[in-house]
Amino acid sequence: MFTTLNFWLWAAQIVLAAMFGFAGAVKTTQPIAKVAEMTGGWPNDFSPAVVRLIGIVEVLGALGMILPIVTWILPWLTPLAAIGFAVIQVLAIGVHARRNELMKVLPVNLVLLVLSLFVAWGRWDLF
Repeated sequence: MFTTLNFWLWAAQIVLAAMFGFAGAVKTTQPIAKVAEMTGGWPNDFSPAVVRLIGIVEVLGALGMILPIVTWILPWLTPLAAIGFAVIQVLAIGVHARRNELMKVLPVNLVLLVLSLFVAWGRWDLF
């Protein structure tokens, strides 16, 4: 049954998958200097391996946001992916606060955090 809640959960999942999938693809495929230029310089504070790892986690999370529910193979992975995205956003807020960039990026981080928590809450019944 397709409900209004289910519609908004799917909308949130698609937005999260697109945002994190794109960001992760950039972090895993582009030179770190270009990633730093595109994202305000925070990758310069971390080793290239950490930036690549973050990108891989984001791509896997984007896949986990959509594929388990579409295929009904391990659908409980979707709320876990959403929790992972929430953790990424909390950590990102900390990094940007340390770099005095909070006012530039806080709105985006908060929107992604709220969407992640919404999906985690809404899909939790899959456990």
